[in-house]
Amino acid sequence: MSGFGKGCHLHLIDGSAFIFRAFHALPPLTRKSDGLPVGAVQGFCNMLHKYVADNAGPDAPTHAAVIFDKGSHTFRNDLYDEYKANREAMPEDLRPQIPLTRKATEAFNIACKELEGYEADDIIATLACQARDAGGRVTIISSDKDLMQLVGDGVEMLDAMKNRRIDREGVIEKFGVGPERVVDVQALAGDSVDNVPGAPGIGIKTAALLINEFGDLESLLDRAEEIKQPKRRQTLIDMRDQIELSKRLVQLDCDTPIDFGLDDLEVRDPDPEVLMPFLAEMEFRSLSKRIAEHLGVEAPIIADAPPPPSDAPDAPSFEAADYACVRDAEALEAWIAQIRERGWVAVDTETTGLNEMVADLVGISLCVEAGTACYIPLTHKAGATDDLFGEEGLAEGQMPLEEALALLKPVLEDPAVLKIGQNMKYDAKIFARYGVDVAPIDDTMLLSYALHGGLHGHGMDTLSERYLAHSPIPIKPLLGSGKSAITFDRVPIDDAVPYAAEDADITLRLWQTFKPLLHQSRVTTVYETLERPLVPVLAQMERNGIKVDRDTLSRMSNAFAQKMAGLEAEIHELAGETFNVGSPKQLGEILFDKMGIEGGKRGKTGAYATGVDVLEDLATEHDLPARVLDWRQVSKLKSTYTDALQTHINPETGRVHTSYSIAGASTGRLASTDPNLQNIPVRTEEGRRIREAFVAEPGNLLVSLDYSQIELRILAHIAGIPALKAAFAEGQDIHAMTASEMFDVPMEEMTPDVRRKAKAINFGVIYGISGFGLARNLRIPRAEAQGFIDRYFERFPGIRAYMDETKAFAKEHGYVQTLFGRRIHTPEINAKGPRASFAYRAAINAPIQGTAADVIRRAMVRMPAAIEGLPAKMLLQVHDELLFEVAEDAVEDVIARAREVMEGAADPAVHLDVKLTVDAGQGANWAEAH
Repeated sequence: MSGFGKGCHLHLIDGSAFIFRAFHALPPLTRKSDGLPVGAVQGFCNMLHKYVADNAGPDAPTHAAVIFDKGSHTFRNDLYDEYKANREAMPEDLRPQIPLTRKATEAFNIACKELEGYEADDIIATLACQARDAGGRVTIISSDKDLMQLVGDGVEMLDAMKNRRIDREGVIEKFGVGPERVVDVQALAGDSVDNVPGAPGIGIKTAALLINEFGDLESLLDRAEEIKQPKRRQTLIDMRDQIELSKRLVQLDCDTPIDFGLDDLEVRDPDPEVLMPFLAEMEFRSLSKRIAEHLGVEAPIIADAPPPPSDAPDAPSFEAADYACVRDAEALEAWIAQIRERGWVAVDTETTGLNEMVADLVGISLCVEAGTACYIPLTHKAGATDDLFGEEGLAEGQMPLEEALALLKPVLEDPAVLKIGQNMKYDAKIFARYGVDVAPIDDTMLLSYALHGGLHGHGMDTLSERYLAHSPIPIKPLLGSGKSAITFDRVPIDDAVPYAAEDADITLRLWQTFKPLLHQSRVTTVYETLERPLVPVLAQMERNGIKVDRDTLSRMSNAFAQKMAGLEAEIHELAGETFNVGSPKQLGEILFDKMGIEGGKRGKTGAYATGVDVLEDLATEHDLPARVLDWRQVSKLKSTYTDALQTHINPETGRVHTSYSIAGASTGRLASTDPNLQNIPVRTEEGRRIREAFVAEPGNLLVSLDYSQIELRILAHIAGIPALKAAFAEGQDIHAMTASEMFDVPMEEMTPDVRRKAKAINFGVIYGISGFGLARNLRIPRAEAQGFIDRYFERFPGIRAYMDETKAFAKEHGYVQTLFGRRIHTPEINAKGPRASFAYRAAINAPIQGTAADVIRRAMVRMPAAIEGLPAKMLLQVHDELLFEVAEDAVEDVIARAREVMEGAADPAVHLDVKLTVDAGQGANWAEAH
């Protein structure tokens, strides 16, 4: 005889809802020891623990069970084979976690039930009906609308996520009918999620009106002729069989043949001897500690550093975080002791600006445990908003800068302590200016870049919002904007503490989330060989800078001004009148109204579009737009380089210090900013002349080493093109060879014009260039350009095969790879229209350009050791070129060592079929060296 009866309270937990909530609410997490995905399991355990903790009072359930789906095929699929057919496949990283959620339920000593051929909802319905019939109460912990048909007569639902109870009134609010008529409404409205057909054109509101008017579904269908609206009436008549089928699909089965009884669901306390080993096996450190404390037992010992990613979601919420202000040596020494004990620290600096070469250090943030961080104010200025005023204009309540750095320097330089940062290159350069060489480092920006290149940006705000579901404290309210903006040293210390400490806290949580994912995503080697070791190399290069001759730039600016004046006169002559060449509006009127050139398109303002793309298209047939393009090129050289570079000369060093973005381009290419030294044009004489202003110090020379046609060599290897491989092996002029192959021109009869066209095609094809694009580049008719491309593919069919295979791989996997394993995600690859065309071109180019980028990264990482002891500095990286400043008597040694490193950079990771070769040059300035 059953013991379940009056006074008993049964909780039925929808296991699938818990699992999917846990999976989608948290970022991807893996077990440190083997990379097994465990994020959903960890979230599921958190929810079970919260459930147990919240239901320990006088109203605690007497019986409870977590109910799961078992398999995807149920009796409903036999009724209707399209049932749930349009549901997306289970994510691959969730699949292995499903069995672990069952084990978790059993570890918490909660009944775990499922039944082949039936959905969890049917089991819940059967148990709810049995419990109700026995006189007990039932709470269904779920927000699933399909379960609302069970509400009433002692059965209620609880939406645990919103902590909202759903009773009869709640069901009426949702469906417009009581629980007893929910299935009738669902049968009419159908369900797109489960692919229940219903009655076309009838939604929930209309269905509820019809059921309330006719009483129930059967009466409605029997009296369908009474419906006044013709279309609705005919739908109900014609679709009766489909509607009745839909009702059978949504009606829960309260007679599911379960092989257990209500007594088997009696609540039992968790057994620590079962639960704690399971949590240890999953490597849930923080959760283990929390549950052990709750149960009054000792937490299991789980391997330490680095912590598993599951610690991040277990950490205190940001609202509950503990952020301290460190104002004296005693407090800082306590933090340093924690750092040494833990073996890692997230560190962040606050400064007076974004230029690391001139910005002053204002404060330092530290974090060793998620939710606990500190800020060390150092040079905040006293002001009207401060309560205390110190000497020399500094706010009181701060450590002296020298004292703080003296205490921190040993631990920041300690090889046994890992320093974690977000864009660590910036912080490393700041510390270096104060005599602190921060190492070793981990960088959360680069961890994200290695894992998610091409998917999204890698700034802290983006990563925090995406992976921690937290919007960081904004900087703008602290600093203001416009003319009233202040620097961080003017921010009151009490306001600075939460902002600065939170940055370090976020950084540590991101590290805990990302670091273990490297192994799972198979990008550990990419991060450890191409990303992390490049940080100190680039930091040193940026600090080195390059000398720029201000007088040379001034002379060039004057020369460019004269060149522009000459081009303006030529343009005015072609136009037949004078006008402002720099005015897009006036230019459009000249081109399309006065000259009557076809193809003019007006924008929203009514002015014609005269962008580069428009002018390049027109320049294939008209001289005036060609000359305007020339004028714009010279104008850009003057404003962007010869004028602007003078403002970037550091007054202390007399050099220009560019900054390299490691995580800017998804392919792995570095991006140069403030100023950009990578986009100085080299195809025109004027562009090449700008490099004359970049000079060596007296007694030194600039040395340039440049990969020769590296992307074409990589293409020959990846696409397996015998003709290209042979040409490179024999040292042929690859562009002349291509021209000879394509145009049937003997090598000895090759003209510069034909070779130039072949060169444009060689490089254009790598970028997926179209006939339209090639026509612009060569300023030839589109049909002629397309003919060149067609012949190119005929001569080298391996390239077309490579393109097709790469597109197919990208469409299937959502990413492409370099030869070194870098993943470049292609989220737009399945888009429609122009976005798809761009995505295709990017996918085709990425493995080639990305491999080339990886090669030079590998060379740069190895270069400091190769030239150690020589009077040489590596100054710049410009795509396939490295630039050095070298003492005159060491030039040949540097060239020999650097060339050996660069030509062997792919080894031993990748053995290329085509040898890499490096051209070297030297001179007093960059133009001579290159």
